[in-house]
Amino acid sequence: MRWDNLTAPPVEGDPERAAPATPPLPLALPGAVARTFDTPEFAGMTFYEVRAKSIINRVPGQSRVPFEWTINPYRGCSHACVYCFARNTHTYLDLDAGADFDRKVIVKVNAGELVRRELAAPKWRGAHVAMGTNVDCYQRAEGRYRLMPQIIAALRDFANPFSILTKGTLILRDLPLLREAAEVTTVGISYSVGFVDEQLWRSVEPGTPHPRRRLDAVRALADAGFSVGVLMAPILPGLSDSDESIDATVLAIAAAGATSVTPLALHLRPGAREWYAHWLAREYPHLVPRYRELYRAGSYAPQAYQRELTARVRIAARRHGLHRGEQGDNRHLPEPPPPPAAAEQLTLL
Repeated sequence: MRWDNLTAPPVEGDPERAAPATPPLPLALPGAVARTFDTPEFAGMTFYEVRAKSIINRVPGQSRVPFEWTINPYRGCSHACVYCFARNTHTYLDLDAGADFDRKVIVKVNAGELVRRELAAPKWRGAHVAMGTNVDCYQRAEGRYRLMPQIIAALRDFANPFSILTKGTLILRDLPLLREAAEVTTVGISYSVGFVDEQLWRSVEPGTPHPRRRLDAVRALADAGFSVGVLMAPILPGLSDSDESIDATVLAIAAAGATSVTPLALHLRPGAREWYAHWLAREYPHLVPRYRELYRAGSYAPQAYQRELTARVRIAARRHGLHRGEQGDNRHLPEPPPPPAAAEQLTLL
C-alpha cells in the first residue's frame, strides 16, 4: 500500500473554525483526523489530516517527467479539473477517482518539519525538487493549512533547488519567501493555463482561479523579477485546439510577461479517462466519436496530432513575440533574463 507511511496527527491544534466532522474514514487511513469547515469555499469537502513518515518522493523510473524528486503535501484537489491525471491515485486510499478526488483531500500536516528533516539527512545530495506535479500545492486548502511557507523556508535554508507548477494564485502570498530562496538557489515557477475561454473554464476547471487571474499572477511574478514559463495544458481536442483558441491563449500568455510556453495535448490515464468521458458525454456528446478515435490506442493522442498542435502553438508564439531564453533562466534572481536564444525552442522551465 503506497499510503502505509501515513499516520494520524494529534488532535490538538485544530485549524480555526473547524466544525465537527462525521464522514467515515477511508479504510486506508484508519487513524486520520477528518475535518470539515463552515466556510463556503469548503462546502461539501472533507479534509483527512495525516502525519506522513516521508515527504520527498522519488519519481518512478518509467515516468516521462524531467525530474527525479517531488514533494506533494496534499492528495486530492479542490480544483476539480475533470481531466486531472492524478485522479487514479485516490483509489489507493479506497476512495474513488471522481467526486472523492475533488471533495476528499488528504493533508500531510507535518510536511514542513519532514522536509527540513529529510534535507538535513546525510544521504540527501541536494537534488532538484519539483512541486505541484501531482496535485496543486496551491489549491484552496493551502490557504488554511499554510504548508508551503514551511516547505519553501526549509528549501531556502538548505539552498536546495526547486520548482513549482501551479494554477493557484495563492503563490503570490509566498512571493517574499520565493525571492529569498532565489537569492541562494535556483527557483523555477511555472503556471498552467491551457485556454482562456471562460465558458470552457467554468465547465472543465470549476475550482481553479479564472485563467485571466492566473495570467495576472504571471505578470506579478514577472514584475517581481521571476521568469515564468506557462504550460499550455491540457489542450482539449475539439474544445480548445482551434486556431482561434490557440491564438487567443498564446496572445494572453505573451501579454502577461511569460518567457516560454509549452503546449501539451490532453492525455487520459485510467481514472481520469472514465471521469472525463462521463463529463464529455454529458456536456459535448457530439465529440465522443472523435475522442474514441483519438484515444483508442491508450492514454495519449497520436503523435501526429501532438506534433501538429505543437507546431501551431510555436507559430502563434513567434507571431506574438514569445521566445524562450536559455534553459533554466526562469530560476535565477535577481539577475535579469538573458536575451532570447537564436533558435526557438519551447520548454516548461
